Order: sequence, then C-alpha cells, then structure tokens
Amino acid sequence: MTGLAALIDAFGTMLTPMNIFHVAWATLLGIFVGSLPGLTATMGVALLTTLTYGLDRDAAILVLICMYVGAIYGGSRSAILLNIPGTPASAATSLDGFPLAQKGKAAYAMALATSGSALGTLVGILLLVMIAPPLAEAALKFGSYEFFWLAVFGVIISGQLTAEGSPLKGYIAGILGLMVAMVGSEGIHAHIRFSFGISDLGGGIGLIPAMVGAFGFAEVLTAMWRKSAQMAETEDGSDRTLPRLVDLWKQKFNVVRSGIIGTFVGIIPGVGEDIGAWAAYAAARRSSKAPDEYGHGSYEGLTAAETGNSAVVPGSLIPAITLAVPGSASSAVLIAALFIHGIRPGPMIMIEQPDFIYSVAVMLILATLAIAVFGLSLTRLFVMVLRVPREYLMPIVFVLCVIGPYALTQRLFDVWVMVGFGIIGFLLRQMNYPMAPLVLGIILGDLMDKSLRRGLSLTEGDLMPFFTRPICAAFVIVILMSILLNFAPVRSGLAKLGGWIRLGRKENGEAK
Repeated sequence: MTGLAALIDAFGTMLTPMNIFHVAWATLLGIFVGSLPGLTATMGVALLTTLTYGLDRDAAILVLICMYVGAIYGGSRSAILLNIPGTPASAATSLDGFPLAQKGKAAYAMALATSGSALGTLVGILLLVMIAPPLAEAALKFGSYEFFWLAVFGVIISGQLTAEGSPLKGYIAGILGLMVAMVGSEGIHAHIRFSFGISDLGGGIGLIPAMVGAFGFAEVLTAMWRKSAQMAETEDGSDRTLPRLVDLWKQKFNVVRSGIIGTFVGIIPGVGEDIGAWAAYAAARRSSKAPDEYGHGSYEGLTAAETGNSAVVPGSLIPAITLAVPGSASSAVLIAALFIHGIRPGPMIMIEQPDFIYSVAVMLILATLAIAVFGLSLTRLFVMVLRVPREYLMPIVFVLCVIGPYALTQRLFDVWVMVGFGIIGFLLRQMNYPMAPLVLGIILGDLMDKSLRRGLSLTEGDLMPFFTRPICAAFVIVILMSILLNFAPVRSGLAKLGGWIRLGRKENGEAK
C-alpha cells in the first residue's frame, strides 16, 4: 500500500463519531492545561495516560496526541496575556505576544498564534509522513552496538541543549535518570539490582509515577512557589479574533522555514518544543527586514515562535515511533503510553504495524483542525480560564497526580515514588537542572544497559565493534564533538582554524 493510500485508509478508520468526540474534549482539555501557568503538556499527557486504560488502542493514542497538541498550543494564551508562558514551549511567544496585548491587540495576537500553530503542525505532519517510513527502514540495520550509542547520544544531546547555561547540569540530570533506570530487575537475566532489600524496588521504579512526580507534583510545587502574574488589559474595540488573510500571506516563507526548523529540532532526542520555538524565532529575526520590531510586538516573531514549537510535536514523534527514542519529554510519556496500549515503537514498527505511522498522522491532523476551530472561536473563553486562581486549581492537580499512578498498579508504593520524584524535581528546578535529560535517562537507561551487555556478549567482551562499525564511529565522533565544544579553548581553536582556511582560500584566489 502506498503512503497516500495508507493515509486515506487511516482517515476512513479514524473518522468515527466517537473519535471526533474524543478529539473535541481532549484537545479542549489540552488547551486549558497549556493555558494555565504551572500545568505543562508533559504533565497533561502523563496524567491522562493513567485515565485511558478503559479506551481501545486507537482512541487512547488519539486522546493523548490531542492533549499533547492542544497543550503546546494552549501555552500561547498565558504567554500573550500574562507574559508567563503556560508551557516552556511558549517562552519565545511572550516576547512579542505580550507587547501586542499591551497595545490592545491580545485577541489578534492569539489569532495569529493559532494560525501559526496550526500551519506549523501541518508542516511537521508532512515531514513526519515523508521521513518516518524510510528512517524506520534504515533503523532495521541497527544492532546492539548502534542502539547503545543512540541511547548515549540521546542523553548527551538532551543534557547539552536543555540545560540553561551549564551543560554539566544537563549531563548530571541525565546520569541521575540512568541511575534510576538501573534499579530493579534487569532486562536480560532478571537479576535484581540496587533494591537495598526493599521488595517493592525489585520491579524497578515505574516510569509513569516518576514522570507524574517530576512533571506533575513538581509543577504544582513550583507554581505555588512563584508569585502570581498581572493579566494584560484586553478590552479594545478595534481588536480582531480572526487573522487577516493578507497578514497570513506575508508570513508564508516564515511559516515554512519555522515549520521545517521546528520539525528537525523535534527529531533530536530530548530537545523539545521550547528549543524549537527559540530556533525558529532566531532564524526569523536573522532573515527579517525589520529585526528591530522583534520583542516589541512583531507579527513575524510571534508567528515564528508558535509555528516552531508546534512543528516540534510531529517532529518529536518521528524518532519516538521509529526508534523508540523520544524527541521531547512529552513524547517520552507517549512512548510509555504506547507500550501500555500494546504498541511496540521501534525499528520493527513498519513490519509489525506498517499503518500506525499514518494513523498517527491522521490523529495529528484532527488535533490541528480542533485547535484551529477552538482557538479562533473561543478566545474570550480562554481569557476567562486564565482568571481561575491557582490556589483552587493546584489541589485538584495534586489529587490527579495521586490517583493516576495508584490507578495503574493499585500500589501505594507508586504514590510514594510520585511524591519523591516531585520533591526531587522541585529541588532540581530551583537549582536550574533540566527535567528532560532526567526523564530521558530513565527511558533510555534500559535500552543502553541491554544493548551494551548484548553487544559484549556477542563479542565475548571485545569493545572494538562499538567503535569500528561505521554508524557507531559516526555516533562517537558526534558525541565527542558535542562535549568538546563546551570548552572555550576548543571553540577558539576551531575558530582560528576556520579563519586560517578562509585566509588560505582568499590568498589562493588572489594568486590565481
């Protein structure tokens, strides 16, 4: 079956009245979650995962993807009105969205953000359909050696790109995640490790309780720690809730560029939507004819940021589905949900379930249509939602954090795991340690451990294949370069080398 035929067939399967109902409520809930500062897309997906056990496979994945897309988009509401991003993905949006709101153009800023988010997601979906099948086919050539380095690459890159100012903190968070993944029964011979005599630790630390704690309870504690924000005045008779077509047409190159940047940022393991938004914003500013307007209410800047972060969603699903390596923290939770609902992401996905990628593309399209409809028609309602005091909201979120992990296994131990990771996550956030490498370490730790030991078993302890196989060698070079570039002498040395090369070329040209 060709890709287009598979996509049409997936539309026929997914377009049922019940699925459309799921799209409507899950996307709307996702937008609310993203709109409220303190609630993140990852937390929303993690909490909702625990409530989808009763649904069939496709409906459950559809609900989670709608929550993911809706929450990333919803973060723009509070970024524009409060100057506080509802999710980290919307941090760049606040740079131009809030100044527009202060000028009495809050509704129009939200309309532009909605258009950018919808178009960015569609660009990402197109690239998902084009890239994911050949990537899954290429990944079939991976063995234990390549998967080991892929896992190392994911943790290193995530630690480097998500840590603010200090990659070392990102590496430390990733190593902490790897240490957590080593607890409990190992995946080859089922030996119990690091249980310290506690029987509940024999089965390891559950991914969902750890994630709900790190992203849910920690968010509750962080939100209660922060001061409340002042909402921008939105009463202005000249404000519009629908974008002008002429304004959208002016952004066509900006949307395509930002969508492509966001998608490829999403493919990089563990980087996430916030980096996608900043990268798209920076690229738009560099190519803009009016860079001075950025930060003061630029339509270009606002559109680039929203297009970039939304395009990361389908981009992050490319490695998540084809390699079982998450492109973002939210897609990491989605991987756990896929396993729970009987789907095994990874290189075998195109053999075992070749139509699944196209089903995911259709789910993303439905979620995109839903955010466009709700975003443009319910602007006033979302402004009212932002007025809900967090003192009323956070206790409800905490109750959901407790119910979710307990519903999974009916073990009180998982509730304590959630609380423990919530406190650890809160403390790490206060010290500016990123959460994405921690979670990625927990997810990839098992893959790294099993791949290393399988590879050593195949070679009877010889490490050479880990460095001499072509793909492994490429991974090693990229990992070493990404680490060495953190050191100033290396960066200055490369800059001098580049200068000498340019000077040599110039002299050769003059000599000719």
